[in-house]
Amino acid sequence: MTTTGEERERGFDHGEVEPRWQAAWDDADVFRIDDDAEDPEYVLAMFPYTSGSLHMGHVRNYTITDAFARFERMRGEDVLHPMGWDSFGLPAENAAEERDTNPRDWTMQCIDSMKEQLTEMGFGYDWEREITTCEPEYYRWNQWLFKRFREEGLVERQAAELNWCPSCETVLADEQVEGEGDEELCWRCETPIEHREMDQWFFTITDYADELLSALDDLEGWPNNVREMQRNWIGKQEGASVAFEIPGYGDVDIFTTRLDTIYGATYFSLAPGHPVAREIAEDNEEVAEYVEMAEAADEDDLDVTSGVFTGEYAKNPATGEEIPVYVADYVLTDVGTGALYAVPAHDDRDHEFAEAHGVPIKQVVEPGPEAEVDADEIDVQAEAYTEDGVLVDSGEFDGLHSEEARDAFVEEFDGEHRTEYNLRDWGISRQRYWGTPIPMIRCEDCGHVPVPDEDLPVELPEFVHTTGNPLDAAEEWKQVDCPDCGGDAVRETDTMDTFVDSSWYFLRYTSPDLDEVPFDGDRASDWMPVDQYVGGIEHAVMHLLYARFFTKVVNDLDMLSDAREPFTNLTNQGMVLGEDGHKMSKSRGNGVSPQRIIEEYGADTARLFIMEAAQPEKELAWSAEEVQSAHSFLQNVYRLAEEFADGDIEMGPDGADIADYVSREIDATAARATEEYEQFRFNHALQALRELVSLLRRYEDATTPDAEVLERGVRVAAKLLAPVAPHVGEEMWERLDREGLLAEADWPSADAPEGYDVERRLVENTREDVRDIVDTVGIEDPTTITLAVAPEWKHRVVEIARDADNVVPAVMQNEDLQRHGEAAADFAKDLAGRAQYDETLSPEGELAALKRATWLIEREFDAEVVVRSAEDADDSLAKKAEPGRPAIDIEE
Repeated sequence: MTTTGEERERGFDHGEVEPRWQAAWDDADVFRIDDDAEDPEYVLAMFPYTSGSLHMGHVRNYTITDAFARFERMRGEDVLHPMGWDSFGLPAENAAEERDTNPRDWTMQCIDSMKEQLTEMGFGYDWEREITTCEPEYYRWNQWLFKRFREEGLVERQAAELNWCPSCETVLADEQVEGEGDEELCWRCETPIEHREMDQWFFTITDYADELLSALDDLEGWPNNVREMQRNWIGKQEGASVAFEIPGYGDVDIFTTRLDTIYGATYFSLAPGHPVAREIAEDNEEVAEYVEMAEAADEDDLDVTSGVFTGEYAKNPATGEEIPVYVADYVLTDVGTGALYAVPAHDDRDHEFAEAHGVPIKQVVEPGPEAEVDADEIDVQAEAYTEDGVLVDSGEFDGLHSEEARDAFVEEFDGEHRTEYNLRDWGISRQRYWGTPIPMIRCEDCGHVPVPDEDLPVELPEFVHTTGNPLDAAEEWKQVDCPDCGGDAVRETDTMDTFVDSSWYFLRYTSPDLDEVPFDGDRASDWMPVDQYVGGIEHAVMHLLYARFFTKVVNDLDMLSDAREPFTNLTNQGMVLGEDGHKMSKSRGNGVSPQRIIEEYGADTARLFIMEAAQPEKELAWSAEEVQSAHSFLQNVYRLAEEFADGDIEMGPDGADIADYVSREIDATAARATEEYEQFRFNHALQALRELVSLLRRYEDATTPDAEVLERGVRVAAKLLAPVAPHVGEEMWERLDREGLLAEADWPSADAPEGYDVERRLVENTREDVRDIVDTVGIEDPTTITLAVAPEWKHRVVEIARDADNVVPAVMQNEDLQRHGEAAADFAKDLAGRAQYDETLSPEGELAALKRATWLIEREFDAEVVVRSAEDADDSLAKKAEPGRPAIDIEE
């Protein structure tokens, strides 16, 4: 029975519904997890920086994890789904400067605002586990871990090049430098910056380079592109080192992956920061000027052809020849040894440099017999040949393959096999206020001394507006006694890189109030690693690499076991685009306020739109029209529950076949949606839900539905909706008089009926064939549609064809099929020309499936539908039927 348009105008008021259910979840502690839970499902989104308000990127990220956490909780899992605040960092200092306040007050205001918005979105967090990285209770453990790392030999103090503003008299983070190259200016006073070498604290992450690289192969739950980005960042290279003598300066080691080309070296290059380059610069004004210029330049602006001849020569250990020594800025101080021999014939950068400086180009490798290019086609004067091959013009080694030569030359020229990494140690020093104070004290007599554990945390002093580092200006705070000798000493005034905060926060969630150590080792070992981690691709390298490093170190410190990797599965959600097709941003003015969407349509509408619009890892284009569609669907599905609960849908015993069809579709939808949720294909799960709701509406309109079937359908719809639109789901659950909260209800556990996929294809293909006939013939008013199922012998022909190399002989050798003579032969010939054979039901199965689905065809064409077996159908119609394709006759 169809309900009236007036009745369907009813619905829910999100402004009343959503706060009510949020309060109910909170009162029932739905999202709290007990400390004694055994190995819960750990679902985590990268915690937000406290910027003051949520943007749509936040909403998308947190909707994904909340939906998955709710799904797993309904499946009976204990779920750990916490939230916290990445609350240290430069932006808070900038905001405080602009607003004449202090970073802490600004940060806490932001947290209050963002927490309120997260709650309004209905996100289900265990707020008892909330952490805030700018609180002493948290950053105390940054300091404690720093000390443990130092005791393990993983902390060093090294010189590093930094940005210096001579006007503000302070070091600037890269984010505080505006412009590029010669136009780099201080963000605050616009004074041109200088580059100064200063001592900094480093974590020696390079000690773990090999494991960080090799373990990537086991991270099968991570996107391949993220793993590849980390591989490239770590940058392992297998090669060799040999020494070239520069008379007057001694032996200079180089690292190369192409030792086979050493006979072709025609010049030698030093990085501007190489010690020998600096030594030469002391007596060579031209080199000194070049070194100063190169060190002031931005690394991204390096010119491959830029360099200066030093007037010195290096002796090639292979040939004994002296080759000119250049200082060139394409050679990097912290890559390899900061020195290299150059082979223009076999390296693109060397070739470009040689052409610019008139250096000879000498070929020593040519294509081998297996190469796709002939040796006489190679012109190294025009272009470098960079592939392996066979050696030429290499003395007694001519004819040796490149790989063999590399091994032979290590011993021949007193070299050594060596592994190099692009990965550099992690400099954690920041000359800013809003971060974790580094727990070190500098004493003139004792050197750098760690702050004793009992004096942790070293808390930040009161913020002071100053042109330099506020901590350096905090005289009373920084003047202390040396812990070792008791003499006058000074605190370290650098603070830690905020990546330190996010490198272990997922461990703190397991025991956020623990006061003895950073986290409970037994509990963390049981609960870790994080099962599902979600966050932006912008963190694909640094954050994830540092988190992996920390996890390995705390394992080696015996603080954690059975989890050397922090995250089992990783999803990088795609960016949210404005309706103009560009990433949402303030500068473009194309952003959409989550608060406005909540107020106008409700949180569930925003959540549903986000999850339907695209798979999590894909870009999502904002569409006001699709937002409205999501809102309309929620009202429709809620009204269905409301109408059923209010008795507005007439029930009855009619239509047993229809009820059977709908019941099978309910089971199949539950099974399909479950699989899609498991695979993080939320949009596919929601499409299945939409199709189910549409089917239930058609069922209601087509007949007097079976009350039990319809109620089960509405109940399953509410459950499938619950992870994404939980408030509407709860409202439906209450209207259906179900006990307890939907958030704590059991997930529907139905399996798809046996042969369902084959049956569904049969029904859909049949409906499409009917449409094609009606359209092609131009039948305006069909009265009767007869469907005839193929006879059993045709099914037997298909079975034989699936396994036969030669279909026709195989069919005609069957005695039973021989009785059908020419008809069997013709059908076999037709099958022989097909590329594949779809799975089909038995004749009885097809008959039953089509009878269950006749109501759909009757409703679409307003015609009687008759389904017959081959034996009961007219012979002329039955002979047209094939397995999976019933014959169709339409009468007007």
